Amino acid sequence: MSRVSTARSGASFLALACVGFIATAPAAHAADGSGPVPADADKDGQDRSAEDREQIVVTGGRAELQGPKATASVQNTPRSVVILPKDVIDQTGSTTLADALRTVPGITFGAAEGGNPIGDRPFIRGFDSQGSTFVDGVRDTAAQSRDTFAIEQVQVIRGSDSTLGGRGSAGGSINIITKVPQQASFIRATGSVGTADYKHAALDVNQYLGGGIGVRVAAMWHDQDVAGRDAIWQRRWGVAPSVTIGLGTPTRLTASYYYLESHELPDSGIPYLYTLANAPGTGEIYSEPAIGNVRTIAGVTGRVDRDTFYGLKSRDFRDTFTHQATVRVEHDFGTVTLRNTSRYNYNEQNYIYTQPDDQQGNVYGTNAAATATAGGLVWRRANTRYGYAESLTNQTDLFGTFETGAIKHSFATGFEISWEKARRGAYVLATGSGITPRCTPAAISRFYCTSLFSPNPSDPWVNYTGDATTATTPIVKGAPTAETQNDAHTLSAYAFDSITLLPSLILNLGGRVDRFTSRITPALAAGATQTTPLERTDTLFNWQAGLVFKPTANTSLYASYATAATPPNSLLGEGQEPNALPTTNTAANLALLDSLKVEKTKSYEVGAKAGLFDNQLSLTLAAFQTDTDNARATGPDNTVQFIGKRRIRGIEFSFNGNLTKWLNVFGGYTHLDPKIVDGGYTVLTAAAVTVGGVVVQQPKTLLVPSVNTGRQATQTARDSFTLWANATPIKGLSIGGGAYYMSRVFGGYSDNRSFTQNAAGVTTYTPATKVRIVTVPEYWRFDARIGYTINEHFDVSVNVQNLTDKVYFPQAYTAHYASIAPGRSAFATLGVKF
Repeated sequence: MSRVSTARSGASFLALACVGFIATAPAAHAADGSGPVPADADKDGQDRSAEDREQIVVTGGRAELQGPKATASVQNTPRSVVILPKDVIDQTGSTTLADALRTVPGITFGAAEGGNPIGDRPFIRGFDSQGSTFVDGVRDTAAQSRDTFAIEQVQVIRGSDSTLGGRGSAGGSINIITKVPQQASFIRATGSVGTADYKHAALDVNQYLGGGIGVRVAAMWHDQDVAGRDAIWQRRWGVAPSVTIGLGTPTRLTASYYYLESHELPDSGIPYLYTLANAPGTGEIYSEPAIGNVRTIAGVTGRVDRDTFYGLKSRDFRDTFTHQATVRVEHDFGTVTLRNTSRYNYNEQNYIYTQPDDQQGNVYGTNAAATATAGGLVWRRANTRYGYAESLTNQTDLFGTFETGAIKHSFATGFEISWEKARRGAYVLATGSGITPRCTPAAISRFYCTSLFSPNPSDPWVNYTGDATTATTPIVKGAPTAETQNDAHTLSAYAFDSITLLPSLILNLGGRVDRFTSRITPALAAGATQTTPLERTDTLFNWQAGLVFKPTANTSLYASYATAATPPNSLLGEGQEPNALPTTNTAANLALLDSLKVEKTKSYEVGAKAGLFDNQLSLTLAAFQTDTDNARATGPDNTVQFIGKRRIRGIEFSFNGNLTKWLNVFGGYTHLDPKIVDGGYTVLTAAAVTVGGVVVQQPKTLLVPSVNTGRQATQTARDSFTLWANATPIKGLSIGGGAYYMSRVFGGYSDNRSFTQNAAGVTTYTPATKVRIVTVPEYWRFDARIGYTINEHFDVSVNVQNLTDKVYFPQAYTAHYASIAPGRSAFATLGVKF
């Protein structure tokens, strides 16, 4: 249903505020025993208590799923799951979530541009998962770049996953498990220094005060330039205190707070060489980033080195602030636990960053006869944003185990209510967007444009009141009336059960219902006196089912089915929104509002899992297919229709644990066949014909199949491989190494089909003679580490990242640019433990 809303009640916000803030802690059921065992049994065959599940569970080299919805061990869960443990995060020197996720095969990253804000944007199994990130099971809506200092482990759930987390999660989800107090006392501190002025310090202090009271504080400070990149720097610091009352007792209360502040000169990367119009030749033409030796349309050859940066020190910046307050209350009733969780999140992000190029052909050039069009130039387009996102969530979970005769159940059920708000605007500044052609001598003199080969980040750029004026003015935020606000309310109920039918046969079931209401309050249109919010409500039902057969205690075969649902306005402006709500209340848009549909996805999966060497090494092999049948697209009658289809087929192999007593490995291989089955239609327009100042033919349109149809899905690698290995050949010495491969990734497609008419109204359709394919090439990256434990209190290590100084691009955007990775860097770390 949908409606036009003119006012917003604060009643739901006040009601939620009265509930309090209560946090989710990790929980897990069961590891395998000496024979075929139920999903909810511990190694010794006894049921676990919630107190046991409160800690991170490690069986040999394997970490287990955490959270009340984890009704079975990883081995008895009928889907592909990767658990990234803290040891791997630390050994690889990963200080951000994006760094850590590079060790997981099958995950690629998208770039920010235009309406898609800067932040972590992972793609799982070919689907954008920017809005499917959770912290301790609670949705983390805001676009942001996350740090690892307060992370205990990262859980990557593959396949359609709306049953677990709600809306979105078409290709999977990411759940971050944070550090909480333990029944032990320890102090762990690290300090690192390295190349590119790298400095990093981290502290993790846990004190058990007795009487069931534990206190833990994690903190971090980070300061670095970026190896192999000119001018770019990053600074951030964070702190995460938490306290638990009732450790080791049936009733526990945990309160925690998380704060992260960051400042940086943001880096968008390198522009693509060709546009569709100036790409030379015919057929399929790859447009890759303009790196290395580049030749322009005028025949000028120059070199674009890895360190080339097109931004401006005097203009560009990015500042972010994250606050997260959580409280958790839980009580054990024997084998059943009742838990209430509430969390308040506030994330603020403000930035101006240079997006190199503008699709006007400045890089390669369009006409060699004029300086402004001869190529070798880059327009410094300013992408700007300021705003915040906040949310208040309350979850109540009841989970545990029970028996019905000979059948054993490991169950979880609960409900959730949440409120989310995101408001954003843009800075007001002159960028040369009104100058044609874009890179005239006047534009260059104002530093709106710069050289492709030798840009100067220190150019004395100043802000003018307009492109044609000489008066200067400070950069300011846009007026509040120019800001856009999104609000959402969600009511959810869910239930899961892992049913041990036989010692060797486990049935896994789950279902979830969400009532998602979102509203957009658009910016005030020019000449208007008021704006009218538009609102829509969707009811989502998702379910999953899987069957696990255990030939032995340490092996399992499984088959599963799961669904996902992505409603309109799912990301609330905090990510790329292909199914957005309209922003004006015209008759056409109100009709569109009512006609919008929920995008639905379904996943089929079969696989096998094994725990080798007394469960020291975990192996998983999975084959799957994920289908989306009603993505939003342009229909054959030039209206919005839900006819888009995507199909992702693939296989995944992953490993984690100890090959021997002295060699630990983590990684895997993923092969995908990511296909856009139906991309809808593209509108070609034959321009109006004017004779003697009189329009004799009005514009005409022709609908043709989209150039995307039948092509590889964007932002998705067909093949990827990761390996991190750590060997301890002698006591105290550790030697580690990483190898990471990513095959070619495509950013977008366009062709030059055209539709024209003459004065008589006779139309002509001209088929495409070339297709521009925006892409970044495949790459291998290698890392290395050596460490030595001096004694029980001190250890030292040295990490070298990008060992071969490989030039590669980890993110490809649709049209304009690709993000470039740092060059080779090294840092040494001193660790202290007490």
